[in-house]
Amino acid sequence: MKEKRRNNGFSLTEVLIAVGILSVGLLFMAGTFSAGIRFTTIAYERTVASVAAKEAFGKVRLFGPLASLTPDQQTLLFDPNITDPNVINEFAYPSTKEDWRQKRYFWSALGRRVQVDNSSAQVTVFVNRKVGAGTKYRNPVNPLDSAAAIAYPMPVRVDVFGVTGDYLLTIPDSNAANWVNDGYTIVDDETGQIYRVLERYASDEQIVLLDRKWQGSSPGSVWVVPPPVGAGRYPCIAVYQKIIKF
Repeated sequence: MKEKRRNNGFSLTEVLIAVGILSVGLLFMAGTFSAGIRFTTIAYERTVASVAAKEAFGKVRLFGPLASLTPDQQTLLFDPNITDPNVINEFAYPSTKEDWRQKRYFWSALGRRVQVDNSSAQVTVFVNRKVGAGTKYRNPVNPLDSAAAIAYPMPVRVDVFGVTGDYLLTIPDSNAANWVNDGYTIVDDETGQIYRVLERYASDEQIVLLDRKWQGSSPGSVWVVPPPVGAGRYPCIAVYQKIIKF
């Protein structure tokens, strides 16, 4: 008696289910790799920022005009309109002899005299990332004038209103409000206190939520590194602060 032949293959339904499961797995793996690359980049840039900040504090101690600072507000320690490539190279990282236009990281420094000790200064260093050789950034001298833009990112002063003890800050200039977004770091001009912006409200784009209560004056001003002229990625990697004796 002949045995009945059996079909041991997979059905179309089984194949489709297997393909679906495999697709989900591959998508999950792709997302994991993407997140891994992102976190690796962040870790690398934080390491670069730490080293660049140490170099910046050393140069500020040697060459910064610390003795001429006042205690009531922050002052840019170096001229944003410098054109000498050798001088600009001192603000780039690494500060090697190669053309600064080929470098990606730059630092800027603010300073204010410490009132309790007239021989000390509070120095705040912003370490920034430049994207693209032709990218232009806001000039601290006249940040609203796009024609005055410079070739590397620097912090600019923005007027604000805030209530002491409140987490909200209002930016009266609608153009300047575009320079302060979620995740940005701002520095109070009067005290040098550092705040992080948690959210810029969609319902009112001139109001931002801070990570801690506002302790500055109202009206007052803050320093922030704006995105490139014409919009783009936030340039500031990290902000460091230190008291330096002179």
